[in-house]
Amino acid sequence: QVPLVVSGGGSVQAGGSLSLSCVASSYTYSRYCMGWFRQAPGKEREGVAAICSDGNTNYRDSVKGRFTISKDNAKNTLYLQMNSLKPDDTAMYYCAADPSGRSGGIPYLAAFFYSTWGQGTQVTVSS
Repeated sequence: QVPLVVSGGGSVQAGGSLSLSCVASSYTYSRYCMGWFRQAPGKEREGVAAICSDGNTNYRDSVKGRFTISKDNAKNTLYLQMNSLKPDDTAMYYCAADPSGRSGGIPYLAAFFYSTWGQGTQVTVSS
């Protein structure tokens, strides 16, 4: 059973919106910090947004005010709502979870803290 299954993504023009979903295989994921990451061709993977069980969130500066991370524990689902998209947002997007508790309940944006990863979904923003 795949722990995290990502859906959403696609192609959109600059200024448009997209929504990503990440369904966890177990309700226990509601207890963990989870995050969204992205990787553009030739670039390092970077953290986009993270959320922990207490609802505390963290965003990279370039997406603040445009992206919103949320989760529905009843549906075991993590979301990323992306508005006002820019060509620089073009990347493969991944969701990740920290079931080991390495983050200590802090929504870090560093991949180091996340040990379980979903498959990627492509987001392409054209100018």
